[in-house]
Amino acid sequence: MSERSWYQGNAADDGADRRGWILGHFMEPSAGDRSTELLEVKWGVHKAGEERHDWVTGDKRTTLVLLVSGKFTVRFRNGDALLVTQGDYLVWGPGTDHSWRADTDAVVITVRWPSIH
Repeated sequence: MSERSWYQGNAADDGADRRGWILGHFMEPSAGDRSTELLEVKWGVHKAGEERHDWVTGDKRTTLVLLVSGKFTVRFRNGDALLVTQGDYLVWGPGTDHSWRADTDAVVITVRWPSIH
């Protein structure tokens, strides 16, 4: 019997030891296709009031944040963007300083590319 060509898992379980990140360069080679330098994927479950106080600066990746549930604010130097409706999303390019805050209990999917050290 041949080895499976696909992987099935649970984002919360698989990301538990990596702050929610489930795909990217930081995955062990034994993770198969989940170990990649093409992109990074995070399942982010945040409690109301949780926030990143420090600004992310000098990032060299493009980022997508997609709201699954709740209300979530991404802060930029030139203003805040509020995600309130399931499916709301943001995309920003390299070098865009940002931080974030969960306004209510929230779940977001974050995708960054490429996956770099």
